[in-house]
Amino acid sequence: MADILIVDDEIEIARLMADEFRDMGQRADIATTIRGCREKIAGRPYDVVFLDVRLPDGNGLEIIGEIAAGPSNPEVIIMTGYGDPNGAELAIRNGAWDYIEKPASLSDFTLPLVRAIQYREAQRQCQVRGRLKRESIIGTSPAVERCLNLVARAAAMDVNVLITGESGTGKELFARAIHDNSGRSDGAFVVVDCASLPVSIIEGVLFGHEKGAFTGADQARQGLIQQADGGTLFLDELGELPLKIQKAFLRVLQEGTFRPLGGKRELRSHFRLVAATNCNLEERVRKGLFRGDLLYRVRSVTIDLPPLRERREDINTLIFHYLRVLCERYQMDVKGFSPEFMEAMGQYSWPGNVRELVHTLESIVAIAGPHPIIYPKHLPAELRVKLLKQRISPKEAAPPAEEGSGRLPDIAASRQAADRRYLEALIVRTRGDIREMVRVSGLSRAQIYSLLKSHGLNRRASP
Repeated sequence: MADILIVDDEIEIARLMADEFRDMGQRADIATTIRGCREKIAGRPYDVVFLDVRLPDGNGLEIIGEIAAGPSNPEVIIMTGYGDPNGAELAIRNGAWDYIEKPASLSDFTLPLVRAIQYREAQRQCQVRGRLKRESIIGTSPAVERCLNLVARAAAMDVNVLITGESGTGKELFARAIHDNSGRSDGAFVVVDCASLPVSIIEGVLFGHEKGAFTGADQARQGLIQQADGGTLFLDELGELPLKIQKAFLRVLQEGTFRPLGGKRELRSHFRLVAATNCNLEERVRKGLFRGDLLYRVRSVTIDLPPLRERREDINTLIFHYLRVLCERYQMDVKGFSPEFMEAMGQYSWPGNVRELVHTLESIVAIAGPHPIIYPKHLPAELRVKLLKQRISPKEAAPPAEEGSGRLPDIAASRQAADRRYLEALIVRTRGDIREMVRVSGLSRAQIYSLLKSHGLNRRASP
């Protein structure tokens, strides 16, 4: 018997779903708001959560990660009457099991439920045992935990893995974690940076060469593919691999054999491929810069690493960890820091992600020197300037004074009058339909009801 939570403010639909699920032998609860959802999840370990998108107190898409990261890691099924391709993509990237558009029949909900329950049962039976080795992967945010769950699953299988994400998000760290937690951990972890290898030598570096294969080849050299036999080959910046090499490498993946430059016989190498990229490989395929058949081959499992700006709850943990590491490296006492320093670090957007954070902390330790406490003044000048510009916005032009009054109009009264005019126009346009008012305005139901009440307006009547 599975525990199911239905989060929908359309109570009649929610009750119909709950009755149907109970008839199937499952337990079902209902919540009508995000707040109610949080309270329910805090009190019971649910297996599946059906989550509406537009709720009275917010957008359901914004709490997918929070729900999925709960103690029971429930599967989340999104249901909405406002289909949105971008919303669907956001849901799937945040780990949603399925995305269902309303109106829908009960069978549209029951089949995904059955599949999600079957998946969870199989997952329990095949659960990876033991503690995941995650050296240098710092953070406990839902986004990081989702990636680590995929690392554990990929490590348990001998499949090819594609790791995507912006520069500085730690793709090599996750690749090494897959290797260290796999049955190949005793083998070599061979790194190839496709972006840094000149086209003229990359074939020899990968496949190796025999003596005399080309001018200057005075002795045979083993290639990195052969060195990775029995272990893991990590191809960083896969999108930069030349098309000519892509074709040859695809054959290696398909056949498990390769021929060194100048060689007369084929050699065999049994390795697991983990590749990484910060570019859109599908777009490169459309432009003819990357082979589609190679892309399908390398991404049996895809792990999309989040940028640091999407896992801000990890920033403090990262700072604690790397400050300690850096102080130990430079044989300093571990430094403290002021609240203002931590606030400044949390306000910055970190376009260079964790790599930029670590380099910034190294600069801070050097600037602070023997000082035991770190303050915002110890931040690199360029970062302080960016933060200052971020805080200071251009001054808006002052509104004109009331004619003949000699003073400015009251700003609160002006805002109230503008709000009332907007609400009156909104009621006319939507004929008082609350769902349409939510759609047109972008406000939540709770906000609309509050504004109507404060202005003494009735959405059922024309103003």
